[in-house]
Amino acid sequence: MKPGIIQGADGKCRCWWPGSDEEYLRYHDEEWGEKVTDDFRLFEKICLEGFQAGLSWLTILRKRENFREAFACFDFNKVAKFDESDVERLVLNAGLVRHRGKILATINNAHRALALMEESGSLHAYFLQFKPASRAGKLDYATAMTFTTTDESKALSKDLKKRGWSFVGPTTCYAFMQAMGLVNDHLEGCFKAGLSNK
Repeated sequence: MKPGIIQGADGKCRCWWPGSDEEYLRYHDEEWGEKVTDDFRLFEKICLEGFQAGLSWLTILRKRENFREAFACFDFNKVAKFDESDVERLVLNAGLVRHRGKILATINNAHRALALMEESGSLHAYFLQFKPASRAGKLDYATAMTFTTTDESKALSKDLKKRGWSFVGPTTCYAFMQAMGLVNDHLEGCFKAGLSNK
């Protein structure tokens, strides 16, 4: 077995990080690294990556349906209309990560998403500008461990911050790029390697 690869009870070989948690395994198998073009899903993911900062993604994943309910399925048209009463409602919601700064950032970022839609036509069209060229060769565990940011994620972070977005540092942006299929970071030996990011 290659380093960083685990074999599940179903016999499939996967990246190590979902472990044996069923919800995490589904996320790895069905979502992570798959190309996403839906603007609301893109907005959801970049906001949830911001909420994840300092926490594990599994913590956010287990709360994701609560987030979707609380933030109008991340319809930025609706989130941009949230006011102080909504902020207080969200801060008191035990099903979320109750971080006022991240809640305010999500509302702020909804306004910024609307502006980006005006300029680029879609969030997908905007984010696609930062998609790197296909990586030469296959990704091994040792190389993957060096990827917390890339030149592209730094450029995306810098541009979003220039546009007024919050909680969009280069590490957050790279995690977003991995999850949304802008890069394919499934390891060599994982059954998903080479199947995504088309």
